[in-house]
Amino acid sequence: MQRKLLGLVLVTLVLGAAPGLAAYAEQVPLSARGTRLDRVVAIVNDGVVLQSELDTQMTETKNRLKAQNIALPDDSVLRKQLLDRLVLEEIQAQRADKTGIHVSDEQLNAALEDIAKRNNIGFADLPERLASEGIDYATYRSDMKREIQRELLRQRDVLQRISITPRELEQYMDRQKHTASANNEYNVSHILLAVAQDAPPAKVAAARQKGEDLIKRARGGEDFAQLAIANSASQTALNGGSLGWRKGPELPTFLADTVGRMQPGEVSDLIQTASGFNIVKLNEIRSIAGSQLIQQVHLRHILIKTTEVQDDATVKAKLTDMRNRILAGTADFAVLAKATSEDPGSAVNGGDLGWTKPDVFVPEFTAVAMALKDNEISQPFKSEYGWHIVQMLGRRQFDNTETAARDAAYRALRESRLDETTEIWLQELKDDAYVEILG
Repeated sequence: MQRKLLGLVLVTLVLGAAPGLAAYAEQVPLSARGTRLDRVVAIVNDGVVLQSELDTQMTETKNRLKAQNIALPDDSVLRKQLLDRLVLEEIQAQRADKTGIHVSDEQLNAALEDIAKRNNIGFADLPERLASEGIDYATYRSDMKREIQRELLRQRDVLQRISITPRELEQYMDRQKHTASANNEYNVSHILLAVAQDAPPAKVAAARQKGEDLIKRARGGEDFAQLAIANSASQTALNGGSLGWRKGPELPTFLADTVGRMQPGEVSDLIQTASGFNIVKLNEIRSIAGSQLIQQVHLRHILIKTTEVQDDATVKAKLTDMRNRILAGTADFAVLAKATSEDPGSAVNGGDLGWTKPDVFVPEFTAVAMALKDNEISQPFKSEYGWHIVQMLGRRQFDNTETAARDAAYRALRESRLDETTEIWLQELKDDAYVEILG
């Protein structure tokens, strides 16, 4: 089980807010043998970061970096990076709690089921597998819940800052037609030297000089991943600065043009943006091309739900009668759908679901529909939404290239702004918070 799927696996201990947290940090209860149980290493508004959390992250991160064959930085450097990250996570958790962002058990279980599936085990087997890796299942659930909560917060606070107009989209797509990077994917790594937008000139100059020095060291053969771990303020720092594989249009805007002109192994010049100074290394390039042919089906259906008055047998019999009347030519499918179907989205269109990919429907609906011949009407069947009859009106191979390109362009344009916007947002959160590092 790769724990990185979680993002962070923390040992979470909840301490209520109390007066004199700094004094408390110096007077942590001792056991009968005089062993320190835990201590506060940072005060964050009305919350804390504990030594136990930091120790857990040190162990986890060292093990991961060793597995990736990345040279470990000094403990003091790694400790600072991890403590900064834990402080930011605490700030985000507090903001999420205050703004009423909560994760339901259904959302949490869905995420855990996905993790289990990607690791080729059943959901019920997840606790046992985690235990074999030395991970407590209750702690794992708690940490995953916090990770999902932070992600929902970022989606709410960051995505709303990104506005894309139709004109911007058209201009972007036109530029991409003439950009070499549009047909490639890039494996890149990144270092951010964060500088506030209102920073004094001396601080900006110092960051610029540090950036130039790091470029010389990277071009001189020093390991870029280790330089990122030790120096980057980006959220990717503890992954060696890796952004992974990104399609050209999905690269952050300030990197797209630069990376498109680079060769694998090359380190960029210093790039200044609103969040600070950036350095990027291009690791690999690979080409992507070709049209996108997808299978589509044209379906229509009638949906009736069970109630206290109409049980399963009654609803099934009603749909069976409708089906028989349609087949006998004494009733019209569209007319019956408009009059009786309880699917508000399709009833007004005579039950017509239009041309769409089969996998957009729930599995039981897709399974029945795909087994039908053209114009065939199914027997009544039940899904999580109620009872249906469905008719297959046709199948086709659809060239989705243009639509997919437009959708991809919108996502890419949003993604290209997301990294930079997120970094600025995190800096603002930290600037607005009370943070005291206790050592």
